[in-house]
Amino acid sequence: MAVTEVAQSRRVVTEIPGPKSRELQERRVAAVAKGVGSVLPVYVTRAGGGIVEDVDGNALIDFGSGIAVTNVGNADPRVVERSAEQLGRFTHTCFMVNPYEAYVDVCEVLNRITPGDHEKRSILLNSGAEAVENAVKIARSATGRQAVVVFDHAYHGRTNLTMGLTAKNMPYKQGFGPFAGEIHRMPMAYAYRWPTGPENCGPEAAAMVIDQITKQIGADNVAAVVIEPIQGEGGFIEPAPGFLPAVVEFCRANGIVFVADEVQTGFARTGQMFACEHEGIVPDLITTAKGIAGGLPLAAVTGRAELMDAVHGGGLGGTYGGNPTACAAALASLEAIESDDLVGRAREIGDLMLGRLRKLAEEHPVIGDVRGRGAMIAIELVKEDKTPDTEALGKVLSYCHSQGLILLSAGTYGNVIRMLPPLVIGDDLLNEGLDILAEAFACL
Repeated sequence: MAVTEVAQSRRVVTEIPGPKSRELQERRVAAVAKGVGSVLPVYVTRAGGGIVEDVDGNALIDFGSGIAVTNVGNADPRVVERSAEQLGRFTHTCFMVNPYEAYVDVCEVLNRITPGDHEKRSILLNSGAEAVENAVKIARSATGRQAVVVFDHAYHGRTNLTMGLTAKNMPYKQGFGPFAGEIHRMPMAYAYRWPTGPENCGPEAAAMVIDQITKQIGADNVAAVVIEPIQGEGGFIEPAPGFLPAVVEFCRANGIVFVADEVQTGFARTGQMFACEHEGIVPDLITTAKGIAGGLPLAAVTGRAELMDAVHGGGLGGTYGGNPTACAAALASLEAIESDDLVGRAREIGDLMLGRLRKLAEEHPVIGDVRGRGAMIAIELVKEDKTPDTEALGKVLSYCHSQGLILLSAGTYGNVIRMLPPLVIGDDLLNEGLDILAEAFACL
């Protein structure tokens, strides 16, 4: 199947959103539940590389990747070709009824590329939330324990259990309770906001977490500790150095399953195949989704064989889990990540973006912190006393959107701009997008 190449240049021919997008938005309001939001309601006709084209003929620079999904770019020809070939053979059997090779192929690749040289198993699912929920099921089954430890600023999904694991109330939890029990929240090693300074954050936060687990829950009651190696919706918070290794060591010593939620950080996004590799962390279970299949819905739990195999037969699965077309897309996407060295490209993107953003921070005190790894970069906007500056964030996003740059917000306090460009974006588009961002701050 031929894929039409998308010109890699920004083009703004109408106001954004344009008239056709506004017409579609009126239809949407009448047809779609208002609880489903959109960051920028421009209606897309095609996308590729670092560009998203809309119904009005505008071409926008993509710093969002559909929230870290299109790591290999939209409509990558290899993903399209393999997906189309699979669609022509069969669309569904349910792996639990009649299995197929592509599901096994994806599991074999995940077992190979995830951290650690121990024997592993994988299961395939539909979404990141479903993966996290199944990781908790597996940990509870394997340990015979119930308690789950999570952290401030965490985001793990929108199902009932994963809403309980998620920290932020609005918009994710408000009015949707009651939530699952035996969930315990611990402090996060948030270096920028740590009371005694970033240099003390890692060891102090780890000691606090270990003390609270020991005193308030009892380590031998904890089935799993679930954490994002870099928190996503919480504001791209990198745990301060030393925090994760100390927590992992505590888990190992107490028979607690350490679960790395790599739904947003996985598949080359941070300049390693998985973000936990930056500190040499080998998780017991790792959850993945988003960047796994080039835009098709697929997720996974991969982990130590003895844990994964502890669940009774029939206890894991789902009708659509490991859909054959999504598996085909994943195999193409994972091959592209490795063959095109997108891990290395993510590092290059990070070097370029962090260098420019740190200079921008020197010019604009409203930028309190610049952080991130690889192509997962954020800036936190604050007032003089470090109070979150949500007003400035709104102005910056509005300007950038009007100029054809797709940016996302994040953060527990609603004051973080997050940037997740496709790993195939060119330096020219990266620099042009950062130029627009600089203009936005100059206009504050």
